[in-house]
Amino acid sequence: MARKKNVILITGATGFIGRRLVKELLAQGLNVRCMVRGAGTGIPGAAEVVRADMLVPSSLARALEGVDSVYYLVHSMAGGRAGFEQRDREAAGNLVRAAEKAGVRRVIYLGGLGETGDNLSEHLKSRREVAGILTSGHFATTVLRAAVIIGAGGASFEMVRALVERLPVMITPRWVSTRCQPIAVDDVIAYLTGCLADERTAGRIFDIGGPEVLTYREMMERFARIEGKTLHILPVPVLTPKLSSYWVGLITPVRPSVSMPLIEGLSNEVVCREHAIRELIPLRLTPYDEAVRRALAGTGP
Repeated sequence: MARKKNVILITGATGFIGRRLVKELLAQGLNVRCMVRGAGTGIPGAAEVVRADMLVPSSLARALEGVDSVYYLVHSMAGGRAGFEQRDREAAGNLVRAAEKAGVRRVIYLGGLGETGDNLSEHLKSRREVAGILTSGHFATTVLRAAVIIGAGGASFEMVRALVERLPVMITPRWVSTRCQPIAVDDVIAYLTGCLADERTAGRIFDIGGPEVLTYREMMERFARIEGKTLHILPVPVLTPKLSSYWVGLITPVRPSVSMPLIEGLSNEVVCREHAIRELIPLRLTPYDEAVRRALAGTGP
């Protein structure tokens, strides 16, 4: 099968970020190829679909043929809690080797804020390790580091929604006082596409966040007000993030393999330490309340 040149490959194309990114890049008239492990349900007909698996190196050559830039949006938590760090490590290494062989010019990776401390959760350690592996490749890697992304279908958003809607009284650990800089999913997509268009972002690492820094308690209380609900939060010092992750896993619809690592990382502050990307890609950043309303209304791609 003949391959188009200057193809943009999106890994994780059927995920929360991937499916929105596919639609936006197609709207810009770009040649989009979606890498999927299964049937690729829901991918627009204008996009090329190729089956491949990051953990099967032999499958990657075909996916990367003719590719100029790769969006790396995969992670292994959804595949089960045990061993996800090793799977993430192998997947990133496989991509680097295959992309170098295929002559890929750029990789754009969406990672997580809060990856610079010493006492990181397993999830954030893995995100930092993946970023390091990708930046070691012989291509220009752009790393975007985001905290909580506000959008329907996102794991963090769906956890907060379930807690607010199902637990009018919430006993929580001290992580409710941890500061976070949530960002609307539309703004994340704008940054991802903006990085592809602006070569000045190649080979750099950027923190991305919304216009407000909030504690998790403030996020949940404001979410509750938007929904017209009353929420009582009672922090207790003896409830650790690990213990709280168990009841969060029971209450929310997010799979425990995803929700538990996220909850255990809530003790790590996730706030932008630099704002260089705002100069290169100026956006009108979406306020938290507006982002929540959009997500609840199901607007956006």
